[in-house]
Amino acid sequence: MHAMVIDEWGGPETLHEAEVEAPPVSPDFVLIRNHAAGVNPVDTKIREGKLAGAFPSGFPLILGWDAAGTVETVGPAVTMFRPGDEVFAYCRRHHLQYGTYGEYTAVPDAFVARKPESLSWEEAAALPLAGLTAHQCLETLGVRGGEKVFITGGGGGVGHLAVQMAVARGARVFATASPANHDWLRELGAEPLDYHDEDICARVREEGGADAAIDLFGGEGRKQAFACLRSGGRLVSIATPPPEPSDVAETHYVFVRPSGFDLHEIAELVEDGRLKPHVEEAFPLERAADAHERIEGGHTRGKLVLSVS
Repeated sequence: MHAMVIDEWGGPETLHEAEVEAPPVSPDFVLIRNHAAGVNPVDTKIREGKLAGAFPSGFPLILGWDAAGTVETVGPAVTMFRPGDEVFAYCRRHHLQYGTYGEYTAVPDAFVARKPESLSWEEAAALPLAGLTAHQCLETLGVRGGEKVFITGGGGGVGHLAVQMAVARGARVFATASPANHDWLRELGAEPLDYHDEDICARVREEGGADAAIDLFGGEGRKQAFACLRSGGRLVSIATPPPEPSDVAETHYVFVRPSGFDLHEIAELVEDGRLKPHVEEAFPLERAADAHERIEGGHTRGKLVLSVS
């Protein structure tokens, strides 16, 4: 099959086209013919070798953890899917080699869900990793209607989905972003905050502080999130495990997990009109290196994806 691969750790220039064997299909696996693949910051970290100590790997290595496509074949133990089904999946396997930057990917059937009919292939491919991250953060926090939620990086891939999901739960959402994204965040239902402001949390504290906060970056953003919380508030981070709980906040760490069940719940939000992934640009598969350069430059609104076929 045709794929974009790397043969060594390094920069975007290590990505190149190659013909490789299609991934094997285990008894409980689904083989997906990819039509689009999401591009995520973690892809660049894998490419650089920063996750080599956390996951076994092999070269040539196909990057990518997000896929939207058509079921090509299924293993003999699979009962929920059949060839021809339109699906999407978060394809993080325990071995780094068979990613989604190629014509086919194979993953356990428990990772897969049916694609929302209202989404294009590119929009569906933008949703799995970022959508599951947002969903699992909100589930961990137990966000309920009427609560105030603070989100760092509301204009980014995870952030803009977390904003919509929190609004769908009935929460009042405050989200940081550059001024260029403020009108867009208002359209999504959030109250935008300029992350350049010296006292970014003043408005949140005037309202009694946030009940819950999502920290997407660590560092200064995490400090802002803690500063916005009311006493006894809850914080979840996807950057690194936060400090131990204190009398100020209940803290959690989420490392997103594949889940077809969660993707099904996310798809229902899409079909109900309460969630819409934003694709800033779709690159041809062969321009994967350009997509990596763009995402490493920061300031992407929503998501970047690759059109595979």
